[in-house]
Amino acid sequence: MKNIPIISIVGKSNTGKTTFMEKLIPELVRRGYRVGTIKHDVHGFEIDREGKDSYRHKKAGAAVTIISSPHKVAVIADAEKDHEPTELRDLYLHNVDIIITEGYKRNNYPKIEVFRSDLYPEILCHDDESLIALVGDKPKEVRVPHFPPEAVTAVVDLIEERFLKGKI
Repeated sequence: MKNIPIISIVGKSNTGKTTFMEKLIPELVRRGYRVGTIKHDVHGFEIDREGKDSYRHKKAGAAVTIISSPHKVAVIADAEKDHEPTELRDLYLHNVDIIITEGYKRNNYPKIEVFRSDLYPEILCHDDESLIALVGDKPKEVRVPHFPPEAVTAVVDLIEERFLKGKI
């Protein structure tokens, strides 16, 4: 479990992080990898709705509630802190080959930044040693491989070469 690689897709607001992940994940799956994802939301979120049984279970005091069907499982658990991706991996993500996060821009996981020069003059991770690639417009100086947004297969090639050799 500990050697499941974690890669963060990062970037400033509205640069296309989710759109890029929607292209990246199917290419990894097409190549035979099981992909887990983590979306980091610093503002908080509500997955459960008032009135639903699972909501009522949590409201009654359950520390963890699991919703299960023949096709999906969801876990709603109390959190005393903002968990690191490695903690979430160890708690919940066991049967995957790779974990792709959206967010976690301040952590030291390998990062692929999605960048749009029409929105921002500089990349987010210009001094970040964990930046492994840039997707989008090419700024004046970049020290990592650069890919246009449509070059998903080339980005997956890089991920395979650096993190997934021998996984399948």
